[in-house]
Amino acid sequence: MSDRGAPAIRVLLADDQLLVRAGFRALLDAQPDITVVGEASDGQQALTLVRELRPDTVLMDIRMPVLDGLAATRRITEDPRLAEVKVIMLTTFELDEYVFEAIRSGASGFLVKDTEPDELLRAVRAVVGGDALLSPGVTRRLIAEFAARSKEPAAAVGLSELTDREREVMTLVGIGLSNDEIARRLVVSPLTAKTHVSRAMVKLGARDRAQLVVLAYESGLVRPGWLG
Repeated sequence: MSDRGAPAIRVLLADDQLLVRAGFRALLDAQPDITVVGEASDGQQALTLVRELRPDTVLMDIRMPVLDGLAATRRITEDPRLAEVKVIMLTTFELDEYVFEAIRSGASGFLVKDTEPDELLRAVRAVVGGDALLSPGVTRRLIAEFAARSKEPAAAVGLSELTDREREVMTLVGIGLSNDEIARRLVVSPLTAKTHVSRAMVKLGARDRAQLVVLAYESGLVRPGWLG
């Protein structure tokens, strides 16, 4: 929960099903540190509202009319004016074929629509806070997806800019460790671990931890089977 007096997390709901939006709104608006600032029933409307309202995060359905969620997400994440907006993709099935592409499109994570309320709230707070990428279970499923689709490593673009410690931390992010787990593994403080993660993200131009995982796999820094 946010500190008393801290600004509420501003959320935009983007789903073509009214009942889904109503359920999420009831849950989110009941939280003292979260407020729903708008709703969209298609991807184009979502994009328009994001540009107008500048929410902290968007709960974006992958499949939507007019402009699908993937296309809307790409337009949001590619717009430097919307750099602070985080997108959490919503899907009906955990193993949705588009989940992998959603992360590559710049989404900060994904949730199934029937996720437990506490998981949804944790996800929103975590993604906006820039700390963990949803729950460890979701992270590891995402990593398993990367492993299953893994190809030959791409050129290690930008990795030469990282210090040895930053490369080590990026590897640990890539295998699904949280900041606290990284801190314990390296015997440093959580703040120090978070600082190394943030510096790696800045140097590589990654929006968030999800993209850092992508880069860790694509560069070959992390290989399939390295889950720790």
